[in-house]
Amino acid sequence: MAPRRKTFRLELPSRPLLLGQRTLLMGVLNVTPDSFSDGGKFFDPQRAIMHALEMERAGADLLDIGGESTRPGSTGTPADTELARILPVLESLRGVLKIPICVDTRKSQVAEAAVSAGAQVINDISALRHDPRIAEVAQQRCVPLILMHMRGEPQTMQKKAFARDVMKDVTRGLRTAISQARRAGVRKSQIIVDPGIGFGKSLEQNYELLRKLPEIAKLGYPLLVGTSRKGFLGATLARNGQAAPAEERIWATAATVTASILGGAHIVRVHDVAEMVQVARTADCLLSPKTRLELDLSARSAAGRAGRKL
Repeated sequence: MAPRRKTFRLELPSRPLLLGQRTLLMGVLNVTPDSFSDGGKFFDPQRAIMHALEMERAGADLLDIGGESTRPGSTGTPADTELARILPVLESLRGVLKIPICVDTRKSQVAEAAVSAGAQVINDISALRHDPRIAEVAQQRCVPLILMHMRGEPQTMQKKAFARDVMKDVTRGLRTAISQARRAGVRKSQIIVDPGIGFGKSLEQNYELLRKLPEIAKLGYPLLVGTSRKGFLGATLARNGQAAPAEERIWATAATVTASILGGAHIVRVHDVAEMVQVARTADCLLSPKTRLELDLSARSAAGRAGRKL
């Protein structure tokens, strides 16, 4: 039986955000020329803005915007370049997009400017190792902070030795980052943790983390999981020694999103929002009888309204 998911309340500048009643979907918007899954597709600001609005219409609950690719082998992006990519999009979406925007960055300078431009959550994939001052920005601007575990750096994370015990490595790293954030004044209620699927882990370790997500949930913080289109899924689906391309990993993503939700994830980070809305809604029904009842009542209400219009 799936574990009961704990509920949390995040305080965003605009409004509270409840976690745990149902799974929230975080849509990915990479404003980069070189991201692993959709590099260059939304590099043009106008295309990025249109895609953000499309993801909102498709059912995304949050939008995660990033201007630096952190795919395996990537070498990093200067802060001014990162800002030049994301600020036009953030400024254009401000007051137009109704869902909260999260900035995906490892740099305090970028985080601060993004929050000033309307971002309401900071997502640091380095868990404060790259720039510890990000915690100060989160504390001073009163925004939630996502701490993701990454073993090593993007350029070398899949080339160096993997941890002997991935669960110990991840939980130890997250505890360290949490302590660092708390010392900087970030409230416990404003921290989210992410095990960092695909970031410095072997194929087998990624699946082990998915199987053992309830152990990570025991840290006592909301859990975000991102498996969407990642390389370990391409390796799983490989044919004739060739990994499946990113655009052919959607059903494998659906399987891992379901596993994440049943393992206790509060937020899932995805590229294919419309499809994963269906996956999350169905997985939530497996997770909670209350969710099934609420969906049933909602469906009956919708059917009643449709009937009255006939």
